[in-house]
Amino acid sequence: MPRPRTHDPDLVLDATEALAVRSGPAAVTIRAVATATGVSNGALYHSFGSRAELVGRTWIRAAHRFLALQADLVARAGDDGVEAVIAAAEAPAEFAARHPMSTQLFFTVRRADLLGDDLPEQVRAELAATQHTLVDLMKTLARRLWDRADAHAVDTLTICLVDLPTAILLERGRLANPLARRQLRAAVRAVLDIGPAPA
Repeated sequence: MPRPRTHDPDLVLDATEALAVRSGPAAVTIRAVATATGVSNGALYHSFGSRAELVGRTWIRAAHRFLALQADLVARAGDDGVEAVIAAAEAPAEFAARHPMSTQLFFTVRRADLLGDDLPEQVRAELAATQHTLVDLMKTLARRLWDRADAHAVDTLTICLVDLPTAILLERGRLANPLARRQLRAAVRAVLDIGPAPA
């Protein structure tokens, strides 16, 4: 029997992530995670409170990892707004190289299938905050490019950071394809060249 490990929450989140990705959201139970980690059911309930909080924390960790990487890539792009947007658009490919299991959880497991309506309020608030982080990044980039952050500007950046990476990289399973990344960069440049609709 595996030796219990009660002081490594990342071990528990790793196991939860792997179960959700490999076997589907329904496979994620406290008992299954306990079996995978050697941590007792009681210790898991003590640390996470419920299955809902456990899967919520797993999703939040993946989101935080992705958003931190995306912000870092934008910062490394320097003052060039176009290059910053391209760097942010390519974040899913970089994320897949560094955190492959988190990438599959975040981008291929439907959030609605994994996270139910019984999430604790604090977890629900933290999930909402991850959405605000992405929107704030888009507003920052919009101001850098066009000195505005209205709905049309944010919509243009949503195309660049969400729609195009999803269509070119994620839905076609091309995260590690160099040609796909060149196509993504070209598509983002084209959208930015046209720019947003008038405010």
